[in-house]
Amino acid sequence: MTPLGERIRRLIAAAGPISVADYMAACLFDPQHGYYTTREPFGREGDFVTAPEISQMFGELVAVWIVQAWQSGGMPMPATVAEIGPGRGTLMKDVIRTIRRLAPDLASRADFALIETSPRLIAAQKEALRDAGPALAWHSEVETLPAQPLFVVGNEIFDALPFRQFVRTDEGWLERAVGTDEKGNFRFATGTGALPHHVLPPEVRDAGIGSIFEIAPAREALMSAIAERVASRGGAGIFFDYGHLAPSAGDTFQAVRRHRSEDVFASPGEADLTSHVDFSALAHIARTHGLEARMTTQGEFLLGMGLLERAGKLGQAAGDDMRRKIAADVERLAGPDQMGDLFKVITILPARTDR
Repeated sequence: MTPLGERIRRLIAAAGPISVADYMAACLFDPQHGYYTTREPFGREGDFVTAPEISQMFGELVAVWIVQAWQSGGMPMPATVAEIGPGRGTLMKDVIRTIRRLAPDLASRADFALIETSPRLIAAQKEALRDAGPALAWHSEVETLPAQPLFVVGNEIFDALPFRQFVRTDEGWLERAVGTDEKGNFRFATGTGALPHHVLPPEVRDAGIGSIFEIAPAREALMSAIAERVASRGGAGIFFDYGHLAPSAGDTFQAVRRHRSEDVFASPGEADLTSHVDFSALAHIARTHGLEARMTTQGEFLLGMGLLERAGKLGQAAGDDMRRKIAADVERLAGPDQMGDLFKVITILPARTDR
């Protein structure tokens, strides 16, 4: 048992089972032993590799989308280009480089911001972006960004926020909790919180006994904060994550450590904990703010933005080994058996009035 696991076990022994959300929050964000506060999760030396780390093409195409959204919105200025959950700064570095080439006016006059709460990651981002070009500002939340049009990107940010699980029982949908057995090992238990039947999406209301349904108030709150800013000030947002485009029942709680899946109770504080993102719930939040929300797969988005054309251009001056790598990167980012179908994309924009 890890030190954090021992602490959580003592808490459960003293006060009873805790929610899945509380367990996940402790494992990821505990100030002393939390995963994101103590570890370097990104890249081949860490626990997982994100799309920006796979290829520069990902960030370049995101930048193309941002430039197009800025132009379609009337090229407002001043404006903010921001990334939420920027990891090691790789994506923002590629975005800035591409915007400087495609839209020099946006690059030179916009405010560039990163929304991050981890001091350790902020230090890594500052090092990576030291020579990126424009001045950069760091914020801990969306609400402190300048009150001006916001063009924001997030890659694998929503899955890292805690979520709640409910299990269908004879007594209705009751919250799933984390408890311990007689030997002190973690196990799932049934809590006392209930989810009213009428708030369930129609797609899961008839799910059988034992079915799991997941909700994520923290994710919806973050989308609401972003959508409120875009709706009131203008701008656009684009977000990538793994998940599903329609509500569904199922247990998607998972742990990843050293690029392998493991039991969610195996290494509290030493493994990344995530679940699949319900993109339909995020789209609903955006639409309640009057925004247009579009969803698709990562593969369809990247191919539609010109991934193959960009790969071909990069390969023109490359050797055989590099061309093979570029081809492998394309397959990994957009292939249906890799990230292409598993990862989804949601874009939010002010609703058009010419329709």
